[in-house]
Amino acid sequence: MASVVGLARRWLKKAPVQPLHFHDANFETIPASRKLEEEIHDASTGRYYPVRIGEILSTKYQVVGKLGYGLGSTVWLANDLYGPRAVALKIFTNDGQNRQEVGIYQHLQSIKSNHPGRRHVRDALDTFTLHDPQGEHQCLVHEPMWESARDLLRRNASHRFTEDLLKAFVYRLLQAVDYLHSEAHLIHTDISAGNVLLEIEDHSIITAFIKAEQDHPSPRKEVNGYTIYASRSFELPKSIGEPVLSDFSSAVSGDVAHNEDVQPDVYRSPEVCLQIPWSYSIDIWNIGVLIWDLFEGKHMFYGRDPKEKRYMTRAHIAEMIALMGPPPLELLKRGKRTAEFFTEDGQWRGEIPLPSATSLEESEENLDGSNKEAFLRFMRKMLQWEPGRRQTAKQLLQDPWLNGAATM
Repeated sequence: MASVVGLARRWLKKAPVQPLHFHDANFETIPASRKLEEEIHDASTGRYYPVRIGEILSTKYQVVGKLGYGLGSTVWLANDLYGPRAVALKIFTNDGQNRQEVGIYQHLQSIKSNHPGRRHVRDALDTFTLHDPQGEHQCLVHEPMWESARDLLRRNASHRFTEDLLKAFVYRLLQAVDYLHSEAHLIHTDISAGNVLLEIEDHSIITAFIKAEQDHPSPRKEVNGYTIYASRSFELPKSIGEPVLSDFSSAVSGDVAHNEDVQPDVYRSPEVCLQIPWSYSIDIWNIGVLIWDLFEGKHMFYGRDPKEKRYMTRAHIAEMIALMGPPPLELLKRGKRTAEFFTEDGQWRGEIPLPSATSLEESEENLDGSNKEAFLRFMRKMLQWEPGRRQTAKQLLQDPWLNGAATM
């Protein structure tokens, strides 16, 4: 028979902490004329789950404040009453577009691995489902993160990383991508500064967030019975944690051929632009152009069409040619859209003039001498027309310029 002490210990471990109290008064009411957050995406249709601060979801997660929103979800800080610990809840809309992302996280959870990149890939601690009269909402539970690399850039007056910070950041990002490619067999397809989050090392910012919500409740408004809250940001922490690759809503299996139109416009690879079957190497191209954003403080390619005054594929390809020279004819032969932009012998016919030829050497503005040469050699290992000529994440981790990455 189990001892009384042992039974008591097990009971104490399962006993939840007391929920926090949140005032449902003394908050700012947003005027009806001002659209707020998910209302921009039409909250009145009932796509979003009607979360209320202070409520307990799935019998254990007490919502303590809103962290953000998007077209397909809202994100909330919550206390796990059985942890006890803080978690982030990503609550999806009821239109079912999230099933792929939930499935990707479940796949990642199933992998047993000691790969060093695993810790730089966001994990799901739990999943659950909520129901309301409009339908079903799937939910992901994560460790809360501070901000994204994009937010970090915005906080810096120069809007660019230092070389040491860049090396440390890129090294960890490549570890994450090597893990995704070599062990999870996934292609992310959407690697951007906004999708690389920074861990919370200074947990006092969580305590401060909760106290701020209790003392000064978030502004809000009612739309057809749905409460829309204003998001609240964490304070600036005393130290910044490790980068973590997140948002797998566009991730796909790397074990099958793909020809979908993916990637953010300015990060699209040549094979995506030309509709050539693509695989893991689109992520490598993506990292290359992201590095340029982070270090140079500007996009490598903009794709702004001089006639249409908006992003267009022909303008993007024209910029690639100006920087890298014409694409190999063998590559062009594989593209479904090649005839829109090139003649049969590979000459440009894209209805807009090619920009003046330039080079990475001319475009790079922050380094000089042998260090600049080493950095640009590293960049060229990713920025290749031919996908098969790009190095893998594992190979890039051995690059001389990247070696000796600083500690974040």
